[in-house]
Amino acid sequence: MTTYTGMNRLTGKRITDAEHIHQSCGDIIGTRIGTRTKRRSYGSIIPDLVDHPNNEVTRLRMMAGAVLALTRWEPRIVITQVNHAFDLSGESIIEIDSMRVDQSGKVLYNLPLSLKV
Repeated sequence: MTTYTGMNRLTGKRITDAEHIHQSCGDIIGTRIGTRTKRRSYGSIIPDLVDHPNNEVTRLRMMAGAVLALTRWEPRIVITQVNHAFDLSGESIIEIDSMRVDQSGKVLYNLPLSLKV
C-alpha cells in the first residue's frame, strides 16, 4: 500500500513517503545555513563549497556536510554511506545510501547539486 504524506513543491500534487524524503534531502542539502528566517541552523554547508577547488579536500567536506545536515534534519532515514561524484555532463552529485527508519532495505538517493545561491 502506498501512503501519501507530502506535496511536490513544484506541482502541488501529492507524493509518496519515499518521494517526500527525496525532496526533503534535496532541500536540506541545497539550502545555505542561515537563510531560513525561523530556522537559522537549517540547511548544509554544501552551498558554501560550490566555488571551492575540485579536489579531495572539497569532496570530503561535501560528504561530511551532507551527513551532518541529513542526520540533523531528516529523521526518517539513517545514512549508511555518502559519496560525491560527477556525472558524464560534469554535474556534481551527492549519492546517499540510506535505510528508512520505518522500513527495511536500502534506499539510494542521487541528489544533483543545482544550487540556488
